[in-house]
Amino acid sequence: MTQSHATIPALLTDKVAIVTGSSRGLGAQIAQQMAAAGAIVCVNYLNSRDSAEAVVANIVAAGGRAFAYQGDVTDLAQMEAMATEVIKRFGRIDILVNNALPNYQFNPSADYTSIETVKWAHFSQQIDGIVKGAVNTVQAVLPQMKTQQMGKIINISTNLVYNPVVTYYDYTTAKSALIGLTRNLAAELGQYGIRVNLLAGGLLKTTDASSLTTEEVFDYIATTTPLRQATSVADFANSVLLMSSDLSAAITGQSIAVDGGLTMP
Repeated sequence: MTQSHATIPALLTDKVAIVTGSSRGLGAQIAQQMAAAGAIVCVNYLNSRDSAEAVVANIVAAGGRAFAYQGDVTDLAQMEAMATEVIKRFGRIDILVNNALPNYQFNPSADYTSIETVKWAHFSQQIDGIVKGAVNTVQAVLPQMKTQQMGKIINISTNLVYNPVVTYYDYTTAKSALIGLTRNLAAELGQYGIRVNLLAGGLLKTTDASSLTTEEVFDYIATTTPLRQATSVADFANSVLLMSSDLSAAITGQSIAVDGGLTMP
């Protein structure tokens, strides 16, 4: 039995989690697997209301607990309102997963893949969505986590920061900044019992971003990866469960690649 199809243990029973950008793709998978592990999940979304409500419906149908909340991570007031709503409903916030990503096309021939053609506007859009978004969500949940004297914050990045096989300058630079943010947060917030870690994924099989990827490409990745297989969305989400659970209590400030050993930072 592969990890992808393993029964999810109740690692997060009654924990309250916020997963940003979780109406579809990796975020939706993370939300659903966290709920399967026992967490109560706030499914945050920006525009995809129907998709977010479908994620909630799937969670509820499987016996879990979740609700959808519309909010722009680049707006601190909206994130504070989301945190207030979660506390109003459930009394606490145990886990924050910073998964939200600004609109992006992984096009290897785009202007932002060359230093000669990339514009600062490309960088600023990604930095706002990825770095500012994470800062806002952390600032929004921090008062409650400090009151509890515990919390888990997981930032989602990419293994392109370790191995830029395609030079997505704007995206990779913004995702790289999350490493510095993670380490600073861990250093400051550890005294309050708050752990902060980063998980970096590779080309996942399969998300919206990788939907156009051919089987030949996935097969090539598998042959160059120590585990000889492409990492599935479910496998990556299981790593989020581990870092969200009490089993990782002694881990903070770490940047971990979840790509079957393809990169070893």
